[in-house]
Amino acid sequence: MTNIQRLILKKICNDEQFARKALPFIKPDYFEGGEKIAYDIVLDFITKFNALPSKSSLQIEFVKSAKNVEANQEVINIINDIIIDEKVDNKWLIENTEKWCKDRALFLGIMKSIGIIDGKEKELDNGAIPDILTKALQVSFDRNVGHDYIEDSTNRFDFYHRVEDKMPFDISMLNTITNGGITRKTLNIILAGTGVGKSLAMCHFAAAALNQGKNVLYITLEMAEERIAERIDANLMDTEITDLKALSKTQFDNKIQNIKSKTQGRLVVKEYPTASAHSGHFRALLNELELKKDFKPDVVYIDYLNICASSRIKGLGGSVNTYHMVKAIAEEVRGLAIEFNVPIWSATQVTRGGFNSSDVELTDTSESFGLPATADLMLAMISTEQLEGMNQVMFKQLKNRYNDPTKNKRFVVGIDRPKMRLYELEDSAQDDIIPDVHEYTIGESTKQDFSSFTV
Repeated sequence: MTNIQRLILKKICNDEQFARKALPFIKPDYFEGGEKIAYDIVLDFITKFNALPSKSSLQIEFVKSAKNVEANQEVINIINDIIIDEKVDNKWLIENTEKWCKDRALFLGIMKSIGIIDGKEKELDNGAIPDILTKALQVSFDRNVGHDYIEDSTNRFDFYHRVEDKMPFDISMLNTITNGGITRKTLNIILAGTGVGKSLAMCHFAAAALNQGKNVLYITLEMAEERIAERIDANLMDTEITDLKALSKTQFDNKIQNIKSKTQGRLVVKEYPTASAHSGHFRALLNELELKKDFKPDVVYIDYLNICASSRIKGLGGSVNTYHMVKAIAEEVRGLAIEFNVPIWSATQVTRGGFNSSDVELTDTSESFGLPATADLMLAMISTEQLEGMNQVMFKQLKNRYNDPTKNKRFVVGIDRPKMRLYELEDSAQDDIIPDVHEYTIGESTKQDFSSFTV
């Protein structure tokens, strides 16, 4: 007789809508016996491949898992019962086909090597064994072994003329220095001192992306989720942050509906305790959001990088210095951007010496110079009393893989701190920016007479 456990399993495996709605709330411990083993395999499959399993794929995954040998036949029977239509996920099939080919090539290579050692291969001697095993280990479905300069010239030409998938800014100078916006698979960093506006800038960029209809994920390790959402409310509602509490429920709802009517994008804010989350947690979050909410971000903000943990290096109780720690975090986060095909924004602090500087350099990066070595774009935010008086903040290009960083090296934008917003300035506002090129007089060398100098 079919029980409720079996019915739930059958529905999960054959109804994607039900699976997305139910999986977030069904814990493996709720099941018993063979159904629990089957559910573990189903959950692992859906989490990894973001697709419903086939009967064959579940059976193979069960054999690979080697769970509870005594329950083998029971679990196989359950799998046969819960899958209605036979369907095979291509991603799963390709991954397992490649693994099967590798395993078989290695097995046959080892068997052939044993035959050589035993003297059964008359035409080969022991010197052929390394080559046989090397070829067996090289089996892969990845045909890309490098760019052939001549043979791949057509692909290179197409690359030069391909229109990149850019995420533009709402400030023209930022678009100018990035050739139209940031691209996917990149790590972009804001460098600034405490209180200058790192989080303000990222909240503004997030709000602008949402206005463009993009899906935005904002990960915060510094402030509460509600505080980040409050800043974005101030920006999008065109309301000073201190006045948000004065809005009535009706006024607030009307503003939310107005925002909703202007964009097809979604914004998710996720909070983690300081220094407790690393790229592994972020990866799990991205997979979970896709599985549970059908949400795939177009851009990710991490506020901010220095207070993340590393998935590879333990920060406490070890001898790891901050250079290697922050560099590792930056590499892991950039790897995440490549894995999920999204641009990632984050921020970092300046050193004590750069805190009061009006001309921040790369060397003023706090804790690790390995961070700018990893980033694709690094912008310093600089604030002085004069700039504050004009409601402006200066941006300085420290590193730029999108464009020539010597052009428009410094520029100013308007900043509206009560509304958590950056805004465009007139071109004349850039006229007073200090040029980055120092002028030297070329001509007669100035000689100084030290004849009267005595020691």
